[in-house]
Amino acid sequence: MAIYIILGVVVLLLAVLLWGYNSLVRLRNKVNEAFATMDVLLKKRYDLIPALVEAVKGYARHESNVLIDVTNKRSTASRSAQLNGEVKIGDALKELFVVAEGYPELKANGNFLKLQDQLVRMEDEISLSRRYYNGSVREYNNRCQVFPMNLVAGMFDFKPMPMFSVNSDAERRAVNVNI
Repeated sequence: MAIYIILGVVVLLLAVLLWGYNSLVRLRNKVNEAFATMDVLLKKRYDLIPALVEAVKGYARHESNVLIDVTNKRSTASRSAQLNGEVKIGDALKELFVVAEGYPELKANGNFLKLQDQLVRMEDEISLSRRYYNGSVREYNNRCQVFPMNLVAGMFDFKPMPMFSVNSDAERRAVNVNI
């Protein structure tokens, strides 16, 4: 009789271990999918930036430092570098739109308005994607850190993943636009 109890406990522990491992794998894959989705949207935005910069160049030759800055901030490599660098690109684009405000002919240009509208829609999609990514990371990190799943996560080396976040107080403040 005692052997059946011991066998039952072992089978139960193995079932919990198997379920825990599989659920962590599924959540990790969900986080990776969320990041890849955000990455695709960022790539679309990066592809729009040169067209927008070209539209502004003709009007703002002396503002080339802003244009160069926007273009240079388009490339980042690792996940954490991309999460951090992506905020800098948003700031550079805000500067570009501030420059564009000084050129009424540009603001009325159909191509510029179309590009600007596409970029605004893209920013909205990126914002939604960030929220989905952070929600997926929260769910995964919670599962990795809550008992008894933290034991399974530790046994199979599941590590917490970084959330997308703003890194400085300057980035948290509202943008001051003087026209």
